[in-house]
Amino acid sequence: MGEEQNELTLVEQATQNSSNYFRQGLNCTECIMCTFLDIYNKDMPRECMALATGFGSGMGETKNTCGAITGAVMALSSVIGRKDPFAKETVRERILELKGVYSLVGEMVEEIEDHYGTLICKELSAPLGEFEGKARKKNCMEIIGYCGGLAMKYALKAEELVKEEEILAREG
Repeated sequence: MGEEQNELTLVEQATQNSSNYFRQGLNCTECIMCTFLDIYNKDMPRECMALATGFGSGMGETKNTCGAITGAVMALSSVIGRKDPFAKETVRERILELKGVYSLVGEMVEEIEDHYGTLICKELSAPLGEFEGKARKKNCMEIIGYCGGLAMKYALKAEELVKEEEILAREG
């Protein structure tokens, strides 16, 4: 398995790992966060997984915002989010700091919504019958993989944006 994973891109690894964690009994949100802890945020404490647990099944089985989408937002935020929201001196600076984060997260969420036509768990799973049914589980596994891969795509995009900003800062 190690050699196979080396041949996969990070996006492909994230897609595959996220889906595989669902087979192992993790909920949709946990699948994506666990993938990021394994592949991208290796120094982040495993205990942060607890933050993801309640978002599964559309937020505590309410079937509202899809947990895979929430997991993708959490995973991307773990990369681009503020580590210390009080690091900036003023409220204005703190608000301005959010613009880049919101822009990238919003772009990712819009891509998910364009792909599926909705962000709502019950709308994504309703055509597939019973929530515990095999067809619904297969669909969820595909959505989880897609969202995990997309979160990785945007994390890598964020890295590139930071590099570009650093180059511009040195040149300017």
